[in-house]
Amino acid sequence: MTTALLDIRGLTKAYPGVIANDDVSFAIQPGEVHALLGENGAGKSTLVKMIYGLVTPDSGTMALNGAPYTPAEPRAARTSGVAMVFQHFSLFEALTVAENIALGMENPPKPRDLSARITEVSTAYGLPLDPISLVGNLSAGERQRVEIIRCLLQDPKLLIMDEPTSVLTPQEVEILFHTLRKLSAEGTAILYISHKLEEIRALCDAATILRLGKKVGECDPKQTSAAQMAEMMVGKSLAVPARAATEPGEALLSLNALSQTATNPFGTSLKEVSLAVRAGEVLGIGGVAGNGQDELLAVLSGERTTPPGTLTYLGRDISAEGPNARRASGLLSAPEERLGHAAAPDMSLTENAVLTGQARKGLAAKGFINWPRARAFADDIIAQFDVRTPGNHVAARALSGGNLQKFVIGREILQDPKILVVNQPTWGVDASAAADIRQALLNLAEGGAGVIVISQDLDELLEISDRFCALNEGRLSDPCPARGLSMEDIGLMLGGAHGMKDASPEAHI
Repeated sequence: MTTALLDIRGLTKAYPGVIANDDVSFAIQPGEVHALLGENGAGKSTLVKMIYGLVTPDSGTMALNGAPYTPAEPRAARTSGVAMVFQHFSLFEALTVAENIALGMENPPKPRDLSARITEVSTAYGLPLDPISLVGNLSAGERQRVEIIRCLLQDPKLLIMDEPTSVLTPQEVEILFHTLRKLSAEGTAILYISHKLEEIRALCDAATILRLGKKVGECDPKQTSAAQMAEMMVGKSLAVPARAATEPGEALLSLNALSQTATNPFGTSLKEVSLAVRAGEVLGIGGVAGNGQDELLAVLSGERTTPPGTLTYLGRDISAEGPNARRASGLLSAPEERLGHAAAPDMSLTENAVLTGQARKGLAAKGFINWPRARAFADDIIAQFDVRTPGNHVAARALSGGNLQKFVIGREILQDPKILVVNQPTWGVDASAAADIRQALLNLAEGGAGVIVISQDLDELLEISDRFCALNEGRLSDPCPARGLSMEDIGLMLGGAHGMKDASPEAHI
């Protein structure tokens, strides 16, 4: 047998109140695309942080190419040939592609030489980049290319990828997979983390499954169904989200021909955007990242006010109302950026529950917070949405991304909104939790609420939406019934073929 590229034996890491990794062992072969699977809180992030030198294991050993491997920091990992592309990009928007790549290199070459290498390597791997482009002007897919090329310029032997397709179009996913297969054929091993199990089946040669910090199995993804892998991850069969068929009621919220300039110089301005959501329906809005999703949510949530007459809620003009007034009346929202926007990183879960729930849950009166009631609300969220945490006292930043996402979505749903607007509701969430969140959204609609789901996960939108719109360069297509839509139809709409399904004046109602 050939020597494993990376051999992990008995890795264990504990934090106060939780064992993140418990005696984990597995090996990655040269050129292998190896999936690391597990539900939120299973220990995937801690494990890859130990491999990349961000965390020191309490016990256990690692060997790289047969030699002891104990990286004290990421620089040591990179020097040893281990590179990582994180789920959240670490790029400066005001700098060029070449400048961003240089910042991530230990000894970057001269600017002219680096630009030539970027052009050469990016073209060779099917990820073309212009070295002098400002990162702020790039799409999400192009930004990911910057991160990947930055790694490839350092000739890695192992490339770790964390949720690499969460912000990509189907076409960009195919390009990425072509690149990863080319790297694999050249001998580079890839450790691939994703909750998209059909992608795992299409790309990976082997999979290691974690549950509650322990390794619970391994499989060949090409010979294992997505349902079987999901059951291995969570230890039970997954329920398929469903709701009773109901006719939608009257329009609860209407946005009328809004045009608004983006405040961020790299943002997207909204252009003549109109929409309406009815009682008892889920309106799905799809689009590639950076096409106006954040700007649209800011308008609906009240973070940005709009000209008089552009936004109507329950029959009254709320264009000038801010977020607090809208929340108190039942118009709630959950933004995409969970850490820093949806939740305050250094505040406890109880304090974060108070931030948005004080009015509708009665958590404060006459300027004083009712802490017992606030803690009970936080505990309710934790219990009902299976948030893996030692308790309500834990800071938001201490949770895994998926568990914080469950907390944020649960916090809004348990406030019994009349309208809920969510951006990327299941981003970074495992298959079981994603199914639970989608079911909770469907239950809201079944109870008579209007739900607007903004998502880059097209399968998610087709699964739960009654009507579908596409957002492209700040323009929103006319809505059309989600049932019967093909991926080809959606691809055209995402590319800007507006009004392809229904251009009638009544389309928005």
